Amino acid sequence: MSNDLQIGSVVRKLRVEKCLTLQQLADKTSLTAAYISKLENEKVSPSIHTLKKLADALETSITDFFENDLINDPCINPPESWTRKLVTGWKADVRQMVKLVGNKKMQPFFTTIPPDGGAHDHYAHPGEEFVYVLEGVLTLNLNGETTELQPGTLAYFSALVPHTWVNNTKSAVKMIWVCSPPSW
Repeated sequence: MSNDLQIGSVVRKLRVEKCLTLQQLADKTSLTAAYISKLENEKVSPSIHTLKKLADALETSITDFFENDLINDPCINPPESWTRKLVTGWKADVRQMVKLVGNKKMQPFFTTIPPDGGAHDHYAHPGEEFVYVLEGVLTLNLNGETTELQPGTLAYFSALVPHTWVNNTKSAVKMIWVCSPPSW
């Protein structure tokens, strides 16, 4: 079967980035591992219902399966085109700076953290993170070690290291935050 959209290769890429086996993805979607394998190898075309299950399990949106970076996502994205991301447990205004991330190697965010805000619980994920503080003082905890990042300071670290980031001051923190590969 010919599939010019190559949805299967995008599904495979996202599954591998999330460190999921075919069976693990099957368990999350109520699809079979055999079906997902056929999809990844462009042997079947999924329904919208199936794409929704896959998108939810892979923590992405259906549109990411259809993207063409060169056509749909210009290099110049003004702030009004940034998309707000809501993350349970985080007290921060997180804006994804590019429209689609499915085939990208990095996922940049502009993040504003109010006083006493941030991600207070340690988390880790595959990949790397880069943080550059524009305003305010960010308290970053990497594997139990706390560092205060002043404006103009950056942090670059393996995201496998358990980490948190919070604003312990009375002023907002503004920062550029980049995940590689895209995490969500």
